Amino acid sequence: MLYQTPRGTKDILPDESHKWQFIETRVRKIFHSFNFREIRTPVFEETEIFARGIGQTTDIVQKEMYTFTDRGGKSYTLRPEMTASAVRAYIQHHFSEVQPIQKWYYIASMFRQEKPQAGRLRQFHQFGAEIFGSPEPVADVEIIQLVMEIFLQFGLQQPTLKLNSVGCPKCRLSYKELLRKILRPVFDQLCPDCRARYDTNPLRILDCKRDSCHKLTEKVPGIETYLCEDCKSHFQEVKRALTTLSIPFDLDKRLVRGLDYYTRTAFEVVSSQLGSQDALAGGGRYDLLVKELGGPETPGVGFAAGIERLLMVLEKLHLPIGEMIKPEVYLVGLGNETSTTVREQALKLRRQGVICELDLLNRSLKAQMREANKRGARLAIIIGENELQKDVAILKDMAKGEQIELPLSEITEYVLNKLGKPGS
Repeated sequence: MLYQTPRGTKDILPDESHKWQFIETRVRKIFHSFNFREIRTPVFEETEIFARGIGQTTDIVQKEMYTFTDRGGKSYTLRPEMTASAVRAYIQHHFSEVQPIQKWYYIASMFRQEKPQAGRLRQFHQFGAEIFGSPEPVADVEIIQLVMEIFLQFGLQQPTLKLNSVGCPKCRLSYKELLRKILRPVFDQLCPDCRARYDTNPLRILDCKRDSCHKLTEKVPGIETYLCEDCKSHFQEVKRALTTLSIPFDLDKRLVRGLDYYTRTAFEVVSSQLGSQDALAGGGRYDLLVKELGGPETPGVGFAAGIERLLMVLEKLHLPIGEMIKPEVYLVGLGNETSTTVREQALKLRRQGVICELDLLNRSLKAQMREANKRGARLAIIIGENELQKDVAILKDMAKGEQIELPLSEITEYVLNKLGKPGS
């Protein structure tokens, strides 16, 4: 029997893992420049954390979560998103008592039982950030500026920032009633999902991707004119600050996001390079979530971005995505007596940060040199029994074909100078 990866998952093979490392390294560097610190949580949590945090009526909770019961009868779920897990950690470890503002980031795997398609897998990877403790618009702007800066530094010149406010429970209540009133005459024409959302969360009808529902809600007014004074003032300040920072945005009345915990600011970053699944990142404010999960009343704002989708765009635009690792030095040993010396020389170089490879198949000189050339090594260090007796090695520049003989004691310094690496 030939075992395969589960449907909706994929192996990240050694020939492509350098692309992921490139993205993760650059993203981590940008997070650090904004003074965000990393959090890593368990890959599964108590199911109730996601059910209460994300919302019982969301598609994620109703249809997409991987949930299991352990031997003690407790229900757990593989995390479908990270914010609820971060909030749980914030509450559990009493971070509200440590300092008023917490700025965290993550790079992690998520799991949703969706229909697999381009840019949407059942195990997928995200990077994202959360700010806990600030109710001010400046925190929203900090998060948006961070995510836009990430895409800018990867070379994306055309991502579009979509922006909306979903208000607070107070002003959202009247807007929900307006939506129900407008949609009541066409209720039977809505898709089954939207008919279910009509009573539980009619805002989600605006986000439906079906053309029929989209058409039925074309003339529905946006929520912005129904915002209370506090929400309106907050949204105006976010827009003003983004304009001042020269961060362009498109207002989108349909942008309500798929999670129930959002309040006030909601945003997405989209790319035309992704086709119908065009979202690169999404996020917003969630001022009620910490309290909903049992913590003190604490405002929050954050975002999440898909690594698979970013990788797709970088490849389509032929932007840099790192290089596959290759040996800088290939050590060639001839005869059993040279094995120890070859390994000692390799270890000395590796401790200085030089990428070294050596033969593991006891091949001939010709075969080893062919392998060194195939691997793209810049230098070959050749140690035969004659060289061993003289305590020397032959160093060959693979590109120029030039070679010299050096004492073994001088090899490390020579190689570091040749490769332009500082010694320790």
